[in-house]
Amino acid sequence: MPTPEFIVALREKIGHDPLWLPGVTAVVLNADRQILLVRRKDNGRWTLVTGCLDPGEQPAIGALREVREETGVTAVAVRVLRIQSLAPSAYPNGDQVQFMDVAFLCHAVEGEAAVNDDESSEVGWFSAEDLPPLTQRELACIADAYADRAEAWFAS
Repeated sequence: MPTPEFIVALREKIGHDPLWLPGVTAVVLNADRQILLVRRKDNGRWTLVTGCLDPGEQPAIGALREVREETGVTAVAVRVLRIQSLAPSAYPNGDQVQFMDVAFLCHAVEGEAAVNDDESSEVGWFSAEDLPPLTQRELACIADAYADRAEAWFAS
């Protein structure tokens, strides 16, 4: 998916300066409690489904939209897993960003997992015991998804 128009418009004004953005992460589990992952085209890395919210979009709705857009799977949001500021990063073109991320536990309800956009090269379901390499943050989100607690994690 191309850069959202609202970000393109902001970049025309601020150039490559740091931009604070609202992000979402979806830990999607199927009926067998497998985890839905996507392999990014840009770096070949497997990741949880993530994305940037559109202006005014509610976080859970945005997370479910990203799941559907990237994988073709329809899911429901169950609970907030964690809320955190991610580390600042930069894109190859020099744009600097930092995301405030809300991670959700989601349950798949219909649809076959498949590459459904131009951002991913593969989509697949993985057992917790057979995950490809993931970041520490992604592994923490997955651990939170399997934990039997209602509280969301946040830094304090």
